[in-house]
Amino acid sequence: MIIVCPECGAKNRVPEDKLSANPACGQCHQALIPLAPIELNEQNFSNFIQNSDLPILIDLWADWCGPCKMMAPHFATVAKQNPQVVFAKIDTEANPRLSSAFHVRSIPTLVLMNKSNEIARISGALRATELQQWLDQQLNAQS
Repeated sequence: MIIVCPECGAKNRVPEDKLSANPACGQCHQALIPLAPIELNEQNFSNFIQNSDLPILIDLWADWCGPCKMMAPHFATVAKQNPQVVFAKIDTEANPRLSSAFHVRSIPTLVLMNKSNEIARISGALRATELQQWLDQQLNAQS
């Protein structure tokens, strides 16, 4: 399984049975699967999406958005509980081309990706339990 390092962008091959052992990047030695959301932007987005074998849950948000700020701690909580998914955030104001490419109409919008394929999408703030339930449904539908 290929995992892209959130710190240096290096591609790392990790056996699937070692994912829960907190693997580190072979190049920069940082955690490959941080238990916190990572920041994606127009510079690093393609490398992550095209090269990561793990599903990526993206939170498209903006600093001025009240519901986005309300949902952020819930998103972080669910990230800690799901090492089999990369949790990422994209600031729609700082990354207008990505926002446009995702056809974002309202925020927060969550998009679950597998490589460059969109698996599912939901808009609106969710609590941790609601987010976990939605994520479980989407991942189970893919198995």
